[in-house]
Amino acid sequence: MSESPDVEAVFWDIGGVILRMASVRAAHREFVDRLCAEYPATGDSDAALEQWRDVLGTYFGEREGTAFRPAREGYRRAIDEILTVSPEKTEWEALFQEIRTEQVEPNPDAVAAIEDLADAPLHQGVISDVDDDEGKELLRTFGVWDAMDSYTASEAVGRTKPDPAMFETALGKAGVEPAQAVMVGDRYEHDMDGGTRAGLWTVAYGAEDGPAVDIAFDDLRELPDWLGVLE
Repeated sequence: MSESPDVEAVFWDIGGVILRMASVRAAHREFVDRLCAEYPATGDSDAALEQWRDVLGTYFGEREGTAFRPAREGYRRAIDEILTVSPEKTEWEALFQEIRTEQVEPNPDAVAAIEDLADAPLHQGVISDVDDDEGKELLRTFGVWDAMDSYTASEAVGRTKPDPAMFETALGKAGVEPAQAVMVGDRYEHDMDGGTRAGLWTVAYGAEDGPAVDIAFDDLRELPDWLGVLE
């Protein structure tokens, strides 16, 4: 196991770390099913879901470098493709939020680690490639919003990880040097390599192994002990 670092800040990714991505896929499935049941669609729900995923993949794939693209715009484009008559923005957004609240689930070990660290003399923050409001709502839904001292979302920065601006912005909010901070993430290029290049320690949670990984955990409840903050 890697030597425990002496840090003053822990930064969390949301998708794949705090948020279970399998529950997101289930929520998208339910959303597409409901849309196809309530509005005229171009095909059945299975074909619509495949088309939905293709449109979103293309939308994010067309991003230039690390420039941010809002997920809600991708959702709108996908809806326009799978329905012959699209609902009003307020209608589909309300439906999406309802299903998201019902379906999405946290990773329990991540929540437990966040709660343990909330009592430690550490800064806890988020560095995530999410739409600003969506990320905040997820953290509130999972009951960990109040445990966060800062929140850095790509929408506000205008860039996505591994762009240095994401890490620099978060470090500035925490008031710490890079070597005093840890990035917990599930993607090698974005979280591990991006964090390492920015000078942070890195904790992989589902991310592939590589030279940019300082330590990997299958259960994030081990994180507070590794950081040496548990009594």
